Amino acid sequence: MNSATYAVRDSATMLRRNLKHMARYPSQTLMLIGLPLLFLLLFVYVFGGTIGAGLPGAPAGDRGDYLTFITPGILVMAVASVSISTAVSVATDMTGGIIDRFRTMAIAKVSVLTGHVLGAMVQTALALATVFGVAFLLGLETAASAMQWLGLVGLLTLLSFAMTWFTVARGGGGPAPPAARTRG
Repeated sequence: MNSATYAVRDSATMLRRNLKHMARYPSQTLMLIGLPLLFLLLFVYVFGGTIGAGLPGAPAGDRGDYLTFITPGILVMAVASVSISTAVSVATDMTGGIIDRFRTMAIAKVSVLTGHVLGAMVQTALALATVFGVAFLLGLETAASAMQWLGLVGLLTLLSFAMTWFTVARGGGGPAPPAARTRG
């Protein structure tokens, strides 16, 4: 086998590790799904009538137009919250000693971070599907075609992938900061 095959195999193993973490600690996944839902419900039912009336062409007290207006922002918030959670998970791995153990093993170096990113993509898919489902239950109406929906799914997937890699890079840290110089 070549090195790419080993990297894919090791990344699948690290993805399985992250999926087991998700199953073992469901509170984190529930929070990542629940927070965007809480904001969606808050903005639609508490602020929707008042703020929705300020939208162009919206009748006073119409929450439906505001739901259509706020849902994309809630979707992006869901992507960002999963990305940030992944950065915290990577930082925990870096400081908890598991990375030192992985360094002693014969695994592809990229597989640890790739496993985190792929696990985050699964969490993001769960969060986005839940937010979409609740938004449709609340009355979200759209005239989008199937191609436009595919474009939205592709755009959210790319956004999630890019943000997660960025936050994983930041969560893993870069070079250690220089030691503070003391006067003496």
